[in-house]
Amino acid sequence: MICGSANEPVALAPRVAAVPPVLTMVSAWSGYMMGLMIPSRTTGDLLAGMWQLVSTVLGAAGRKLVWDHESGIGQKRLTCETAAFAGTPGCRIVQVKVRSPEHKGVVERCHDFLEKSFEPGRSFTSPTDFNTQLTGWLVGANRRVLRRVGTRPEELIQADTAAMCRLPPLAPVTGFTARIRLGRDYYVRVLGNDYSVDPSFIGRMVDVHGGLDQVVVTCEGQVAARHARSWTTRGTVTDPAHRARAAELRQAHDQARVERARVIPPGAHLVAVPDLGGYDQMFGVPNLDTPSRPTLAVVT
Repeated sequence: MICGSANEPVALAPRVAAVPPVLTMVSAWSGYMMGLMIPSRTTGDLLAGMWQLVSTVLGAAGRKLVWDHESGIGQKRLTCETAAFAGTPGCRIVQVKVRSPEHKGVVERCHDFLEKSFEPGRSFTSPTDFNTQLTGWLVGANRRVLRRVGTRPEELIQADTAAMCRLPPLAPVTGFTARIRLGRDYYVRVLGNDYSVDPSFIGRMVDVHGGLDQVVVTCEGQVAARHARSWTTRGTVTDPAHRARAAELRQAHDQARVERARVIPPGAHLVAVPDLGGYDQMFGVPNLDTPSRPTLAVVT
């Protein structure tokens, strides 16, 4: 299985990354093509994209996944997340030598085919729309006869997947994961964006997971926040329910502070304290709004 990612010159709706990457995977023997637009080229998004294509389209994992020196996969060696991902289905990730495009020419031709046959004349309103159109187009593209094999890729893919590794019972860990203590601002940062969390969990440890479509925050198995994944950067995503809950907690805190201030501790008594504004009146200082009057203070 040959894998690659390319920044396609696709024009999407505003507030979407200007050049979102497209992950492509091609079966080296049958020539069966798969593709998916992902939010970024980070390790978590690349692994999540690979797993989505492998699990939903093929239903099997290639015994060998060939990559170039993509920074999200690894430079001189694989990243820890990539190595763990490969170990789950029992496949092997191989990185080709630097400046050797002939080792992954199959996927390079796929990129050229997408750029010249799929994108021209199309418009996309969102990444979801792009993936929907790409999925429909790939159905027809995999029905064309390949000259090097003399048949259609869709006719060979079943024999191809039969020789692949079976999917594991548990999915590998993909996407962005973190465990942090929720601060007083009740926001968590995921890949350049801030997402609100139920302020009831302030001060507690929460688990954050950012997938291709959603950002989910949990605390001891309880969902504290669920947001649609933002494809922008330096943005803020706020749930109105979280803002309303924060206002309720703030009001309850202020009321409790006032109630504590009204409580006179045992053994204390009240004494009159003169208002210092009386000195202003004595010396004729103008613009006094209220007359001088004594106040009460608690003395223990």
